Amino acid sequence: MDPNSTQTASSPQPAASAEAKAVAVEIYDQVYHLRGTDPAYIEQLARIVDAKMRAVSALGNTVDSLRVAVLAALNISDELETMRQRYEALSGSLSLSQVTLRSRAGSLAGMLDEILEDRKVG
Repeated sequence: MDPNSTQTASSPQPAASAEAKAVAVEIYDQVYHLRGTDPAYIEQLARIVDAKMRAVSALGNTVDSLRVAVLAALNISDELETMRQRYEALSGSLSLSQVTLRSRAGSLAGMLDEILEDRKVG
């Protein structure tokens, strides 16, 4: 990631303009000039990174900003991976629920057809 011209691939795209805009953010007492289509989103990401770096720094006893950045990145990566695993588990559970519901709906439709057929005959 180039700190002088960064565009976040997953940032929300504004409807009116996809033109990259410059934004200055401060992360761990360093100013970075970044570019992206949504400055507010970039600022939000910068706040998250800054907060994570400060939390890592407060819990550890290192003053090396590179080490703090790497530890913060590992923490953020861990959170991302945990969320991905939860998403996959929920997605799989939802798919199973949909199959179960379709099966039950099919059974109920069959029973209803039988009842309606019996009423026609009787």
